[in-house]
Amino acid sequence: MNGWAVVAAGCVVVGYGMFSRRLSGTVLSGPMVFMLVGVAIGPLGLDVLDRAKDPEVTRTLLESALVLLLFADAAAIRLRDLRREEFLPLRLLVVGLPATMALGWLAAWALLPGLGVWELALAAVVLAPTDAALGQQAFSNERVPPLIRGGLSVESGLNDGLALPFFVLALAAAGEGHGHPGVAETFLRALLLSGAIGIAAGWAGASLLRRSLTRGWSTSDWRQLMVLAVPAVAYALCLMGEGSGFIGSWAAGLAFGVHLRRAPAGPHLRPADSDPVHSTTFTERLGLLLASLSFLVFGAVILGPTLQHLTWRMVVYAALSLTVLRMLPVALALTGTGLRATSVAYIGWFGPRGLASLVFGLLAAEEHLPGGTLLSGVVAVTVGLSVILHGASAPVLGNRYGAWFTRTLSREKNLRENALAAENTPR
Repeated sequence: MNGWAVVAAGCVVVGYGMFSRRLSGTVLSGPMVFMLVGVAIGPLGLDVLDRAKDPEVTRTLLESALVLLLFADAAAIRLRDLRREEFLPLRLLVVGLPATMALGWLAAWALLPGLGVWELALAAVVLAPTDAALGQQAFSNERVPPLIRGGLSVESGLNDGLALPFFVLALAAAGEGHGHPGVAETFLRALLLSGAIGIAAGWAGASLLRRSLTRGWSTSDWRQLMVLAVPAVAYALCLMGEGSGFIGSWAAGLAFGVHLRRAPAGPHLRPADSDPVHSTTFTERLGLLLASLSFLVFGAVILGPTLQHLTWRMVVYAALSLTVLRMLPVALALTGTGLRATSVAYIGWFGPRGLASLVFGLLAAEEHLPGGTLLSGVVAVTVGLSVILHGASAPVLGNRYGAWFTRTLSREKNLRENALAAENTPR
């Protein structure tokens, strides 16, 4: 990477870190700041960071960030999170996510005529997962009822992993006949083999950590580094088996979290030690740093060049993806739950697209599909719009929705949105 690009990246990390608390209540979200700085140092601005000069930097950075966050998010999910008021996270994942993909496929067929049928499916699948980082204030605003915050948080923690099999199979179908493995081989390697490898790696990592914890063999610092190695090993083993490292990392996180929570009590074991959230703190923090730098690189080497070749079809599909293609499936998924229209609209709007979409789009582009350029452009414009619109609207809409909830609750004590008021909000 160009030396000036490293300097720019370091300066924006330091600068945002200095003022992060003050900026947390404004329309300037972290991803927005990093993305705009990226555009400024890319080909549209200072031209100190160019994908053509550093072709591996973008892929390595984005993939590393996604691997760590997939693992950390999956490890943090508890089954009780899915059972809590099951209509919200489960309906969003089981009904809303597939419906978003199906509706996005139909919309792509109407708006993106240059893509083949499976490339159209790829566009829909790539833009289906949501990213909590882009609307963090909407997810964490304590004026918003715990039910809504928890449901959105659980959804964003799981939907990128659940979208992975759809992405892998759609990519295999789109590339079939162009020298790429077929769907059947991809299913066996990317889903079955990678899933098995990931579960084995996560289970083994948690078993070793449990043994170390109960016997007091390790220090807390090295335990954090030990956990960091688990997704790295799972990812590498899956790639060696020509499978999907992302599916392996996500499966490893699920197995790691489940097994670690069963850690028996011991003289050297604190309650927090058997909590995967505590154990994956360093992994998650490193993932968040890499994700922030990913938005900087995205702005420089992906979004900037895309803006030079922008078309109305890209803009229209991006706008639909962030509104109709998300909000209609959410409304369908939440039909009959008793939630007010205001709550359904809030949940529907806060489905920001971020890191998962960027990585999926990058992987699709590197397959050199016939419609790869158009697909990459649509993904870039959608994520760019999401960074700006969701980041800017999160503090405003979060406060307004919280005020609506308070007013309504004062009149109706049995408001459905208040179902989890007495419980802790899930991560």
